[in-house]
This record gives sequence, structure tokens and C-alpha cells, in this order.
Amino acid sequence: MKPRLAVLLVAFAFASAAHGGARNVTDPQAPRALPESDSVNVRWEDPSRFSELRYSGNRWEASRGNWVQELATYLRDRAQQRLPDGQRLDVDIVDIRRAGSFEPWHGPNLQYTRIIRDVYPPRMTLDVRLTDADGTVIAEGERKLSDPGFLMSDSATLNSDPLRFEKRLIDRWLAQELRTAERGVKNEE
Repeated sequence: MKPRLAVLLVAFAFASAAHGGARNVTDPQAPRALPESDSVNVRWEDPSRFSELRYSGNRWEASRGNWVQELATYLRDRAQQRLPDGQRLDVDIVDIRRAGSFEPWHGPNLQYTRIIRDVYPPRMTLDVRLTDADGTVIAEGERKLSDPGFLMSDSATLNSDPLRFEKRLIDRWLAQELRTAERGVKNEE
């Protein structure tokens, strides 16, 4: 490699890091919660303890990016759209296992490729607390989400979002959770 090219590559790498290049979800400086909101608050544990990283075939590649915050933001935004006025939802993300997995035994050409198979469904564990305008608890507890049929959806092949399976898991859970909570409030009236 030519010395000038090497110097440029090193300078580019430092510039990318200085300007917030690719982030790592286990970065100690990364946030562990979204900014507080009146209706929906989302926090998460240290991602290095998530199943996604602990059981990954390529821990380095699995930790790349900002996918925890992206999923938390998606959860908050979708919940805010569905949540009735006056209700509040607090969610702690306890664990995430993304759809697919790294299979390093396929060799160096595929060690950075997430292999999507039905044996690697998306999973999430959440601690949830849903309250009404008076602060009365409507629903709370641990929720274990999983979608073993995640590859059966028509939209799965048409969408290029790398978090599409996890987002669909969140959408299904919110539809069920808020529908159940709404029925519980109506039954009390």
C-alpha cells in the first residue's frame, strides 16, 4: 500500500470516530433510556448482557450499530400512536435476541453475515407498567415476546429494514397489550 493512501485511510478512520462514526451498542457512553415523555418511557439494561451478544457467533458484529436505541424509539413511537389519552406506558427492555444469527462455521467469507433461518426467531423480554390518568395500574409485569413464524409473513421478503422482524414483533405485542388493557378498563366501568 502506498504511504499516502495509508495516511489518508488512518485520517479518515480518526475523522469518522471523532464525528460519531458507527456506534457500538455496548459503548459505555451510549444512552440507556430515551428522553422522558408524558405518555411512553423506554429504558434498557446494558446490551452486553442481552442474549443477542452473549450467544452470538460473532459478538463484535452483533454489537455494531445503534439497533437497541432504534428499537426503543420504534416502540415508543408506535405505542404513542396507540395509547389512549391519559394512559402512561413504562417499558424496560430486559433482553433482546434479534432474528437470525451468525454462523462462523461457514468460513471467513460469511462470518459477518447474519443468517436468517426459522430456528433463529426474534425474541424480547420486557418489564411493562401501564397506568391510567389517575395512576391506577392497568397492567404490569414481564412480557416474553417471540415470533416463531416470523418468516411466514408476506412482507418479510419485501422489506429491507434490518430490524423488520423485531419491529413486527413489537407491533404485534402492542396491538395485543393495548387491546387487552382497553378491555380491562371497559370491564371495570
